[in-house]
Amino acid sequence: MSLTFTFDPPLTRDLRDGVLDLWTDVSNAGGSVGFVPPVTREDIRPELVRHLVGMAEGRTRLLVGHDEEGRVAATAFLALNTHRLMRHWLWLYTVMVHPRHQGRGYGRDLMAAAADAARTCEGIEAIRLTCRGGLGLERFYESCGYKEVGRVPGAIRVAPGDDRDDVFLLLPLG
Repeated sequence: MSLTFTFDPPLTRDLRDGVLDLWTDVSNAGGSVGFVPPVTREDIRPELVRHLVGMAEGRTRLLVGHDEEGRVAATAFLALNTHRLMRHWLWLYTVMVHPRHQGRGYGRDLMAAAADAARTCEGIEAIRLTCRGGLGLERFYESCGYKEVGRVPGAIRVAPGDDRDDVFLLLPLG
């Protein structure tokens, strides 16, 4: 089976709770989505609320993938630039596939769906994202067509003595 992707889905309690559960599960499985395990739903809730506020203000858009049982299985947030000189590209944030679905190609499907969604945004010519170095994520994103365009050594402190590079990647949509 594959995931069913929806761009800008109606924000319901079930969707919000599904994203919160996904983010918690991905974080606790060691996913590089802004937290270090162990975390609870309450640890993640304030960051989700910031994303939801961005959606309410029209600055952020949600791409969600549901599995065959209708559960939230994947997400990506597309954040539009408000700076007048940078409105031709957007940021991709909080790219997640539930651990129970990993290894099935759903990450690639999510990245392709994110590129398709970005192409529907007026004036958008490219997607930028960052990832935490040291996990091989750069290779995955590069296999999806992204190019590394920058790296800040040791910018992400996962734990004392465990600093990782912040890797910047770009996908031109043309």
